[in-house]
Amino acid sequence: QAQLVESGGGSVQVGDSLRLTCTASGIAVENYALGWFRQAPGQEREFVAAISAGLEIADYAAPVKGRFIISRDDTKNSLYLQMNTLKTEDAAVYYCAAGTNSRRLRTAPNLWGQGTRVSVSS
Repeated sequence: QAQLVESGGGSVQVGDSLRLTCTASGIAVENYALGWFRQAPGQEREFVAAISAGLEIADYAAPVKGRFIISRDDTKNSLYLQMNTLKTEDAAVYYCAAGTNSRRLRTAPNLWGQGTRVSVSS
């Protein structure tokens, strides 16, 4: 059964760092574009970052560019999101997702994780 499981969420203060991990099972992760999305209370889920299969080309949403780093380790079936200089507006449930290509990832991912909550206090 294909599955994505996020971990690493928690409560931090403004300016702190946090690293999220997403571990995949049941899929050949090296064939998928992988990404992170987030959803704050009362808001739509939004794209955060993505990384392509193969060349591992990264793409970021404007609010996180320069602060967040997405990476993947296909040997460990894992996706990471290093979040630095966190702001209160970064607080959300973070979801990882997999898509058969980068466009599919951004529009209708094949697979979603269950989410991990990040809280940021001032």
